[in-house]
Amino acid sequence: MNKYIIFFKFKEKVKNIGKINLSNISNISLFSYSKFSIKKQTFFAKRLSFLIKAGVPMLESIHVLIKQTKSKSEIKVLNKVTSDIANGQSLATSLSRFKGVFGNFAINIIKAGESSGTLMQNLNYLADELNKKEILRKKIMSALLYPIIITIATFGITGLLIVYIFPKILPIFKSLNAQLPLSTKILIFLSEVIRDYGIHIFFGFLILTIIVYVLNKKIPRVRLTFHKLILRLPFIGNVVRHYNLTNTTRTLGLLLESGISLNESLAITIDTTENLQYKKAFEDISNGVMKGKTISDSISRKSIVFPDMLEQMIAIGEKSGNLSNTLIYLSEYYENEFDDLTKNLSSSIEPLLMIIMGLLVGFVAISIITPIYGITQHLQQR
Repeated sequence: MNKYIIFFKFKEKVKNIGKINLSNISNISLFSYSKFSIKKQTFFAKRLSFLIKAGVPMLESIHVLIKQTKSKSEIKVLNKVTSDIANGQSLATSLSRFKGVFGNFAINIIKAGESSGTLMQNLNYLADELNKKEILRKKIMSALLYPIIITIATFGITGLLIVYIFPKILPIFKSLNAQLPLSTKILIFLSEVIRDYGIHIFFGFLILTIIVYVLNKKIPRVRLTFHKLILRLPFIGNVVRHYNLTNTTRTLGLLLESGISLNESLAITIDTTENLQYKKAFEDISNGVMKGKTISDSISRKSIVFPDMLEQMIAIGEKSGNLSNTLIYLSEYYENEFDDLTKNLSSSIEPLLMIIMGLLVGFVAISIITPIYGITQHLQQR
């Protein structure tokens, strides 16, 4: 009877992932502490692991970390942790009061380390995995940086020509009653629209951007549709897919290797996954596992987010009883694939951006030069 009660309680917990737990509000205010960045969490795990390896007791280790910390918010959190440990609580229990600061992934890895007596090793694992996540983020940001700069430069140069250069030449055309080509007429129309309604267009675009951002942030269904749309994009979707596959397989594999049960590992993976398509997919997998299905059976229906190779490899891992190693191997495989994709991202997008930039600037240049050439030809004939 107790087993069934525990099962249904855990099932309810998985269904409620992402919802606000009102019982925790009495323990800690959401506005009291800011979340530790991945870099700070890595620093915390790595230094604590080093101190424990050196034989420094846990309480003294936290005191050393406090001395090395400059942020008042971090010091406040670590002082609370010190107080809890001094009162006999474990590190994981204390950190669980600050889920918004550390995250469930870090807390559960530490908890597994404390319960199995491998805290030092688990802290090293945690530091390495957090560092890998930070590197993945930096790679995707650096890959997108160059295309963003080129796009801004393209529209900046085009806007400069239309708004400032072209209006100074336009009176010459009007004074000479020159016959203007279609491209020049289009440019005149765009110049007048930007000049007369530029501020309205700017604020309208800004308001629209804010509305889309708020809808995407506050309404899960909108965000789910947006994430689904991104995954269907020709090249970007493949990059996003490999990024999420790397993170989810690594998280699930590391949790299983740390001795955490499959159901709880899936719940933590769901909680730490940002892309709603993958979050929903893992929720379905978790529900399937609770009904007695294997992970590979549930994955077979998720062709948009999971490739066929993943299903086959996980099926092999489940049959051999080596699922955690299989998942970690898959995370390394998809990370290598992600590296190749991000390296090729700039070189793949660059030709397209250069073509668009050339067309825009060329259109403006031709629209200005063509009537000038016509005027000079007309004057020479006279």
